[in-house]
Amino acid sequence: MQGANDAKKAKLYSKVGKEVVSAVKKGGPNPVSNTALAAILEKAKELDVPKDILERNIKRASDKGQEAYIEKVYEVYGYGGVGVIVEVSTDKINRSVARVREVVKDCGGKMADPGSIMFKFKRARVVNVKVTDADKDQLLNIALDVGADDVIEPSLDDDDDSEEDKSERYYKIVSSSDNYAEILSKLREEGITFEPDNGSELLPLTSIEADDEAKELNKELMANLLDLDDVDAVYTDQK
Repeated sequence: MQGANDAKKAKLYSKVGKEVVSAVKKGGPNPVSNTALAAILEKAKELDVPKDILERNIKRASDKGQEAYIEKVYEVYGYGGVGVIVEVSTDKINRSVARVREVVKDCGGKMADPGSIMFKFKRARVVNVKVTDADKDQLLNIALDVGADDVIEPSLDDDDDSEEDKSERYYKIVSSSDNYAEILSKLREEGITFEPDNGSELLPLTSIEADDEAKELNKELMANLLDLDDVDAVYTDQK
């Protein structure tokens, strides 16, 4: 389980690092005069990104040959009518699209036209809390206190009763950017372990129920996409 948590943190740190590089490239390394960089550093503080990672990327932005990062979104058809959204930030567009296409093809998915799947999702700030780390009523009370929009419970499968399955299921506290920091603060006060988003998450408007075989194939597809360095996040409307 620790490996999965470390991988999520690595993705978060990588995304914020790339945002730092791009901001410095466009507006310089001084957050006083570079408001975009100041905003990213404030977000990084909120998300507990280590200071040395930020400093390293501010320095990296001045390296000769280091380009600014461009954000791209790719849409993919998975198995069983399931949609997949792939968020990328890259300094080499041709490289990233080639690698995403290769993984999708190898895993039996299909690239979708822009807009084909994205309309099935909404963007929000999300705090993820493992079901093993918190009591549902406690989270609902916190959400009510700070004015969160919703607490989404994880979907339950018949075979999800083992401790291992439970440790991979999450409550999602959904909010706007305005009260996100307050939610994190309240969770820290209550001693509840949580995983922040990396600036936002995409949530499906409606979830799709796929059969067991499709679920496993989609899981493999998403895992292989997440393994790509250019990929920051992968979302699905699979239940």
